[in-house]
Amino acid sequence: MTVRVQEEDFDVGEEITRLRLQYPQAGAVVSFMGQVRDLNDGQSVASLKLEHYPGMTEKSLSAIVEQARQRWPIFDAVVIHRIGTLAPQAQIVLVVVASAHRGDAFAACEFIMDYLKTEAPFWKKESTPEGEKWLDFRESDQAARGRWQ
Repeated sequence: MTVRVQEEDFDVGEEITRLRLQYPQAGAVVSFMGQVRDLNDGQSVASLKLEHYPGMTEKSLSAIVEQARQRWPIFDAVVIHRIGTLAPQAQIVLVVVASAHRGDAFAACEFIMDYLKTEAPFWKKESTPEGEKWLDFRESDQAARGRWQ
């Protein structure tokens, strides 16, 4: 399992290839990459600042991946989450899951993202032309997470 929290950008293709080549028995490699929106709640977004609690964040992400491993027979997963100030269209998060079958890989990838959005200790501050504001959890994220219970 690879879990990284970093300011640096990542190469999606490189991360997928690295995981894919580690597991020749994998029949499926599923990925999700999230990026900064240029519009949120009807307001233009100039930037998004992400902060985290070092050590605790990585531990939380590792625990989420471990929960996915207990639910589905996956070979491995990669989770990379960026911090710092990011411009619209910058990559924020990458989740890659390898398993024998696509259904397990899709489900585990979606599960990891749903839990990451609600359980991982990240704080987001949006800069808009009207000023800065801290973002709260979205109801839709809570609902997505709830379907796994």
